[in-house]
Amino acid sequence: MTSKSKAKKRTIFFAVLAMILIVVSILAPWLCPNDPNETNALYMKAAPSRQFPFGTDSLGRCVFSRVLMGARTSVFSALFLVAVTFLAGSVLGMLCGYYGGLLDTVLMRLADTMLAFPQMVLAIAVAGILGGGMGNAMLALGITGWTLYARLARSQVLAIKKEPYVLAARLGGSSDARILIRHIFPNILPPLLVNAATQIGVTMMGFAGLSFLGIGVQLPNAEWGSMINEARGYMQLAPWTVLAPGGAMVLTVMIFNYLGDSVQELMGVKAE
Repeated sequence: MTSKSKAKKRTIFFAVLAMILIVVSILAPWLCPNDPNETNALYMKAAPSRQFPFGTDSLGRCVFSRVLMGARTSVFSALFLVAVTFLAGSVLGMLCGYYGGLLDTVLMRLADTMLAFPQMVLAIAVAGILGGGMGNAMLALGITGWTLYARLARSQVLAIKKEPYVLAARLGGSSDARILIRHIFPNILPPLLVNAATQIGVTMMGFAGLSFLGIGVQLPNAEWGSMINEARGYMQLAPWTVLAPGGAMVLTVMIFNYLGDSVQELMGVKAE
C-alpha cells in the first residue's frame, strides 16, 4: 500500500469521526438525558449512574448533558471562526500579493504587529476590555487569526502571479477579479486548507482557555473550558466533573489535529 493511499484512508477515517462529532453537536439538545441547566440539591456531586452517566456537579446538574451541549458551543464556534478568518485572511493576502504597493505594506505591517504578541495574551487583553461572552471571545481570537492565512496567501500569489497561464489570462482580457478567482485561488487553495484544518483544534483550545479564565462563554451556558474552571475547586471530591469535559476536549482536539495532519500528508503540502 502506497503512502498516498494510507494518507487517504486516514483522512477519510478522521473526517468520519469529525462528522460524527458535528452531528452529535447538532443533535445535542435531543440527545441530552436531562436538562443541562436544571439544578437539584438532592443530587449534588452525585457519582456516575444510570440516571447521570457522567455524574453531577456541585449544583446537581447532569454533567453528561452539559458535555453534550458544550460540544455544540465549542465545535461550532471553532469551525465558524476558522471559516471567517480563512476567508478574510485569504482574500486580504491575495490582494496584497497581486497588487502590492501601499495596500501590501500597510496590511503586512499590521500582520507583523499582530504576530509580535502571543495570540492568547492578545486575546485575553481584548476579551478583558470588551467583557465576557462568546461573541467577544470570537472577536478576540479572530483579531490575530487572519494573519496566518493572509501571509500564506500573499506568498503563494507572489510565487505564481508571473506564471505563463496567469499572463496569458491577462493578455486574453480577463479582469483582475476573474484571474484571482478562476486562476490563482484554486492553485493556492491546498496549503490554505491544510492550515485551516490544523487551526480548528488550536481555536477550540483558545475558546476553552478564555472560558476557563471567565472571559469566554458565561454561565450557566455549557462550555468545556468554563465547566473545568467551575469544577476545579472540588475536583478531589467529584473528579468526574473535570474529567468528563476535559476528556471530551482532548478527544475532540485530537481528532481535528489528526484530520489536519492527514489532509496535509494527502495534499503533499507543508503547513505554516
